[in-house]
Formats: sequence, C-alpha cells, structure tokens
Amino acid sequence: MSAFVITEVEITNPEVYGQFVQQVTPTVEAHGGKFVARGGALDVILGDWAPKRLAIMEFGSVDQVRAWLSSPEYTALTEMRESSANINMVVVEGL
Repeated sequence: MSAFVITEVEITNPEVYGQFVQQVTPTVEAHGGKFVARGGALDVILGDWAPKRLAIMEFGSVDQVRAWLSSPEYTALTEMRESSANINMVVVEGL
C-alpha cells in the first residue's frame, strides 16, 4: 500500500535549505520515493492552517518511508535540515 509523506516547512536559512533540497532528493529516490508536490502555490480553502511551504512525497509503503528516514544518507543531513528550517512531517497510508 502506498504511503505519502507530508512535510510542512518554514525556511529559516534559504541558502542552506537550498543545499539540503539538492542533497535530500537523491535519498528519497534511492528508497523508492518521489516528490509529487514541492513548494508550489498554496491556497487555504478550509480552516485556518496556513503553511508557508509544503512538500508531499510518495513511497511504495510505510516501511519504505521508515527505511528512508533511518538511512545513513538521510540522517547525515540532519544538521543541515535543522539549521535551515523548522519542519513538521507526517506519513499517511494511501488507498
């Protein structure tokens, strides 16, 4: 069953975040994931949630997501991620 990772991002250091984005993409792809939305225009249509930036990734399963999150390639980017953005992330199973 597919799984979607939804990430809300508040960029605090655009230069470093740009480097993070370049380096994180191959880690997602190496674990069978792909970005299906990333930083596009947002339009709040219901409620008061107003994220500044969203990214949505699709993986083949929640297990693939967990393997990606714990991979040495992704965990090596922790300092870069934490120093450049405040991020909230959830995973949800697809239909």
